[in-house]
Amino acid sequence: MNVFDVSQPTVAIAGRDERFAVRRVFCIGKNYAAHVRELGGNPDREPPFYFSKAADTVTPDGSVVAYPPRTRNFHHEIELVVAIGKAGADIPAARAAEYIFGYAVGIDLTRRDLQSEAKNAGRPWDTAKNFDQSAPIGAIHTVDEVGHPTGGRIWLAVNGAARQDADVGEMIWSVAESIAETSTFCALAPGDLIFTGTPAGVGPLSPGDKVTGGIAGIGEISIEIR
Repeated sequence: MNVFDVSQPTVAIAGRDERFAVRRVFCIGKNYAAHVRELGGNPDREPPFYFSKAADTVTPDGSVVAYPPRTRNFHHEIELVVAIGKAGADIPAARAAEYIFGYAVGIDLTRRDLQSEAKNAGRPWDTAKNFDQSAPIGAIHTVDEVGHPTGGRIWLAVNGAARQDADVGEMIWSVAESIAETSTFCALAPGDLIFTGTPAGVGPLSPGDKVTGGIAGIGEISIEIR
């Protein structure tokens, strides 16, 4: 499968007519210390872990996102997203950059109440994370365009009011380390997306909310909740 195969869910590529065909969506959990603390966790540096979303949860920038069923606590999480462009397994962190096609701004939408229930019961997070329109993402900017960001402001606002404001350099596990660890569990391939975790400031969304966010040097994203 190549990154321009439009038979799968796709993401826009900035400045190109071709689109990035999405294969799988991985999401790294607990990757900013302040966010771990705000959810009552211990930010000690443990090996990174991931959960998954279906490819068809990917939703383009500018979308109207339906408030999902079975929740009363629907949260935003702004994230740097890595688009994989080369297949590999057991990738050394020192070579991870070779496997990156580009970067985008994404929002990991979460049914926080269902996540809490799952944690308390020792169950998977699927119902909390993997649902329709739960992975809004902006256009992918290629490595040739933006390089490999190691820092830069990451932010999100709801109805113009700031909610999340941090720096991607604050990640506990770097992009390269997250790629390396994830590739020890399964072989990565072109079309895979990795959401790299969210900083502190996550919070609830309601119908009618307008959500904007961005990452310095990568771009911005906006959605509306209905």
